[in-house]
Amino acid sequence: MSDFFTPKQVVDELNKYIIGQDQAKKAVAIALRNRWRRQQVPAEMREEIMPNNIILIGPTGVGKTEIARRLAKLTQAPFVKVEATKFTEIGYVGKDVESMVRDLAEISVNLVKQIYMARHAEKAKELAIEQVLDILIPPITQSRPDTWGSQFALNADNQAESEAKPSAESELNEKTRTKFRDKIKDGSLDEREIEIDIKGENPPMMQVMGASGIEDLNRQIQDMFDSMGQKKGKKRKLKVKDALVYLTQEEAAKLIDMDAIKKEAIELAENNGIIFIDEIDKIAVSSGQGSGPDVSRSGVQRDLLPIVEGSTVSTKYGVVRTDHVLFIASGAFHIAKPSDLIPELQGRFPIRVELKSLTEEDFVSILTVPTNALTRQYEALLATEGVELSFTDGGIREIAKIATEVNLEVENIGARRLHTILSTLFEEIMFRIPDDLSVTKVVVTAEMVDSKLSDLVKNRDLSRYIL
Repeated sequence: MSDFFTPKQVVDELNKYIIGQDQAKKAVAIALRNRWRRQQVPAEMREEIMPNNIILIGPTGVGKTEIARRLAKLTQAPFVKVEATKFTEIGYVGKDVESMVRDLAEISVNLVKQIYMARHAEKAKELAIEQVLDILIPPITQSRPDTWGSQFALNADNQAESEAKPSAESELNEKTRTKFRDKIKDGSLDEREIEIDIKGENPPMMQVMGASGIEDLNRQIQDMFDSMGQKKGKKRKLKVKDALVYLTQEEAAKLIDMDAIKKEAIELAENNGIIFIDEIDKIAVSSGQGSGPDVSRSGVQRDLLPIVEGSTVSTKYGVVRTDHVLFIASGAFHIAKPSDLIPELQGRFPIRVELKSLTEEDFVSILTVPTNALTRQYEALLATEGVELSFTDGGIREIAKIATEVNLEVENIGARRLHTILSTLFEEIMFRIPDDLSVTKVVVTAEMVDSKLSDLVKNRDLSRYIL
């Protein structure tokens, strides 16, 4: 975790992409900073400080998943997002809950490996250039003269002459190699094709599986059989620029210590790992029900409980303890309530944050403020066809108004409603360009939005299927 991300800085970063939901942003920002704070306390106290897991409660499309997605990019920590509905109780068909911890370990190893490879990138690049150079201009291997035979077969003059000739050839070869080395570095030979050996990856290590890890076991066995065929490697023609990328990665992999990477990755996953469990409300059991699929839902909760409480999970990189992994869960809780989760699991998520439904003003901000706003995305898309797109304030306001109305009358899907509205609004324009050369500039006004969408909004049955 980066030590310069204060809670306020985390919120400021999230504000660039997510409108409103200040309480949720504060909760995750504090939780993230607490990861770093825990690392600074004395060792004996560090083990006692447990993470305060969070449940984000709110309707679909208000930013729960987007907060998780942005946290993944913001944090320099292993991060896994899983759907609670993919897991089933042991004995049923589906993934077992331990797979989320194995995924966390995998991501952690890749994260640490990238850091190590970046440290050796410069050295690896030099070695890769030398490999490409050896293919283009092979070095002259100068063998030492047979001094015992030369005492009898060569006189001093002949020996000097025989040594001078290879020396001249070697000097010319080295000059040529130096020239080509410079050409490789400045990119002059990027498009030239060379033939290199593409080596197969090392066979994956088998890991200790739980009772319901058959799916992962099958995948590993398949990987092993695939890797056996790749072991010898094969010749392949690549452009110099592509060969350099491959060879640099290969050389960097040789320079790093995988044992050290695995050890550091396990520690990183245990102390800074974050698991985001989406749709947790779908495994909650409503009061008075306890048969059919609800049996499996309760079973998933019971299987989740030891993972969230703190247990050890065997992975192919080592054993991972989940005691200090931060768990963030989210759900709409339209039908079920957080209290419908089993009490033990409720107690492991002490912080509950309710996200608010989006208002018309929120939609206006969503369309104008974020750096990845939908309006900017459509402007960029149309610009590729040479069409200039702009929005008036009235046009933005009308789009926000329609989104609010449809959410109230049909189904509240939050900000996702903007995707359907803008897609319908620009459908005809996106179809006409670039064939219709008369379309070079499009201005979205309130009148344009009203003329294209007002009938759909008024026809409730039609808007149910289109908007």
